[in-house]
Amino acid sequence: MNLNSIFQFLVPKDKKFFPLFEQASFSLILLAEALHEAINVPKEQREEYFRKIEELEARIEEITHKTHLELSKNFITPFDREDIHSLIKAIDNVADYMHGAASRMRLYQVEKITKSIRKLTEINLEACQLIGIGIKELKDLNNHRSIADVCKKINKLESKADTVFDKAVADIFENETDAKNIIKYKEVLSALESASDKCKSVANVIEQIAVKHS
Repeated sequence: MNLNSIFQFLVPKDKKFFPLFEQASFSLILLAEALHEAINVPKEQREEYFRKIEELEARIEEITHKTHLELSKNFITPFDREDIHSLIKAIDNVADYMHGAASRMRLYQVEKITKSIRKLTEINLEACQLIGIGIKELKDLNNHRSIADVCKKINKLESKADTVFDKAVADIFENETDAKNIIKYKEVLSALESASDKCKSVANVIEQIAVKHS
């Protein structure tokens, strides 16, 4: 048994931080689902999904704030304090960019949902679901291979999102003649692609924590 394993055995079971991580990741999945649903309904039905996305983003912000408060109050933590901060902040960043994509669709009154927008929302939903799995695996820190596999899948999805984004932007400049539409679609696509980047950041933090405690 190495030093980290001994320390983990002696430290009381965490009852504060992991429930917050799980709440945040669950809310993140719900947000990604709402965004995916929003783009698959007629424009006049999107508003209820946009409101739900706003509520979920605010909930994740609140969980992030609670986590920071717990860090200031608790001396004993399940892993390094900076890693706790990095993990909850990374999850919050994913929510921010997905909310940003929804806000742009709403503000710019985007009517036609392109295949690229659909594909990016699908990629982000899958990545958020994997984040939820990664958080659950991180709770026990026993199955490092499973954590590594989850992170690898998220990284592949981020690379896929980059490819979709680059092709979509190229298509817009080639086929779209209305400058306003170019700006609208590029802004939405950029926010969705950034969300996938932030999913990768979450995976990186999860993997770093797992490596430290292996």
